[in-house]
Amino acid sequence: MKATKTIISTLRDAPNDAVIASHQLMMRTGMLRKLGNGLYSYMPLGLRSLRKVENIIREELDAAGLLEMKPTVVVPGDIWRESGRWDKMSGEMLTAQNRAGQDMVVSPTAEEAFTTLIREGLSSYKQLPVIVYQINTKYRDEIRPRYGVMRGREFTMMDAYSFDADQKSLDESYEKCAAAYRRIFKRMGLSTISVKADTGAMGGSGSEEFMVESEVGDDTLILCPNCSYAANVEKAACRPDEALDKDGKPQVPATEQISKVDCPGVETIAAMETFFKMPATQFIKVLIYKVYNSTLD
Repeated sequence: MKATKTIISTLRDAPNDAVIASHQLMMRTGMLRKLGNGLYSYMPLGLRSLRKVENIIREELDAAGLLEMKPTVVVPGDIWRESGRWDKMSGEMLTAQNRAGQDMVVSPTAEEAFTTLIREGLSSYKQLPVIVYQINTKYRDEIRPRYGVMRGREFTMMDAYSFDADQKSLDESYEKCAAAYRRIFKRMGLSTISVKADTGAMGGSGSEEFMVESEVGDDTLILCPNCSYAANVEKAACRPDEALDKDGKPQVPATEQISKVDCPGVETIAAMETFFKMPATQFIKVLIYKVYNSTLD
């Protein structure tokens, strides 16, 4: 390719709204052009780079046995009503009506489309599992689009969907996809952290995200230095405290009946520790407040 035969339009300075390095460089090198708020077009050099990324993803997913599909970007609103997410995701969806008055959705995600397409071709559970994927255009009506293509309104996304007969098959399908993802990240030179995450409007019993550390990241991670636990702040949970006896060993069920013990003058936790010769962790202190209501004239 000759430079004189392509479109290369560089910028001396980055636009004012480009606040992170990737956005600035992509704009200055002419890989992107902004068409509207949150809407970026890939110019020839940018598109060539995007296609190389797509090829890495496609090669690894195909090698893992996934099947590529190409659903339409605009889908009927009826399938979103059927799933119950028409109202739940209405704030992020771009909707319109065709000339027949039918509600249409510019896909923010594709669970409804893939489920509709796959179920019509299945006649037996023996055809399962099926794992399909797409590399396709999405649109989400972000309240505050930022960071160029990292948080734009229209974007290209790879998403995969598995259809399984039971939980065991689902787990196997997931691990197959997760292994392919890790190979993709390795080929791209990305060091990822796997964390538990909230499922959000997508639903489901669990979610795992592969995070990359970034100064402009939107999530804060909770990582345990002494174990393998990792989660974002929306999903992170504290480990339940283990009940221990006075010697620091796990408590066992008591064999004696509950009884009252006279302890005159023992009014503080510190005094109880001395009186009972037990650490404070063995006590439960109950405070009873008596409240008086008064009416002000």
